[in-house]
Amino acid sequence: MTKTKTRTKNKTGKISPPSSGLRTPDYRLSQMKPLKNIQQKCVEDATEAGPLFNRIPAVVKKLVDTCNHHQCFDHIGSAPIPTHEAVVEIIHRARRILFPGYFSQASLSPANLEYYLGQETSQLFEDLAGQITLAVQHECFQIQQSCTNCRDQGLDKAMTVIETLPDISRILALDIKAALDGDPAAKGSDEVIFSYPGLLAISVYRLAHQLFKLEVPVIPRIMTEYAHSLTGIDIHPGATIGREFFIDHGTGVVVGETTIIGDRVRIYQGVTLGALSLPRDAGRKMRDTRRHPTIEDDVIIYANSTILGGETVIGARSVVGGNIWITESVPPDTRVILKKPELIYSEKGRKA
Repeated sequence: MTKTKTRTKNKTGKISPPSSGLRTPDYRLSQMKPLKNIQQKCVEDATEAGPLFNRIPAVVKKLVDTCNHHQCFDHIGSAPIPTHEAVVEIIHRARRILFPGYFSQASLSPANLEYYLGQETSQLFEDLAGQITLAVQHECFQIQQSCTNCRDQGLDKAMTVIETLPDISRILALDIKAALDGDPAAKGSDEVIFSYPGLLAISVYRLAHQLFKLEVPVIPRIMTEYAHSLTGIDIHPGATIGREFFIDHGTGVVVGETTIIGDRVRIYQGVTLGALSLPRDAGRKMRDTRRHPTIEDDVIIYANSTILGGETVIGARSVVGGNIWITESVPPDTRVILKKPELIYSEKGRKA
């Protein structure tokens, strides 16, 4: 026997449709605040903010005054300067060239690979030459030196970097191999290329290092600090790093400007390769001196260890355990570990 839905008469005497138990759109509208009240509230809110906006011109005037009295750092005037966004786009384009098919929207095949790389590399050359030219011009304006043929420098240095791309590609392939060899959690090269922060930081460093060697101002640091902001890994573009370099996890790693790292070195999160305590005027006095350590071939440095000083050398094939502080050289084939600490166990509520 089937049940039939009942229909009820409303106040007008018309038969209403069967009730489904759901609230109708008319019911929801009846619960909403009248549109006129909402508009009135918006007008009142805007009116209340008006007096606050009136206080902004005074703040702006003070900001202008501080710049006029050289109390702030600004870039005002006709002097050229590189742009952060353009340098970041250069990084992205370079990665599309160095890792074809990984970071591009285009579907690549052997048939169109040469065309694709030709277009990307030509555009990279133009973009890089333009930003290098701006960086060189900016430095000329800053120190008020005579013309240094900035455009020619930009073109020449950009082409020098372009010509190193095949070498960078080969070295990065070895860095990927080091990640696969050193990390049991790595499921394959795709995973390393797409997701490992260490490889991102290293790949940006390897490009920036070429610019640093050519004495291009500003741009190398913009590149590595961009990678630093994404990965938490701070590699100065002036550092010298060998082949098959692997940074596992990576957060908090610091590699200073004059650090020298050999081949097949592996380091973990929180490792600092830094300088000893510096005087206040170190920026001027120690700019061209060795301040950071040398890490020889096949060294492993575990998490949160700190190695400081320009005369400190970690010998080949040594292993530095976690949470170690080193300011003196370590001979080759040495294992450096902390003495096992004493652990105290006690029941809750009782003193040990």
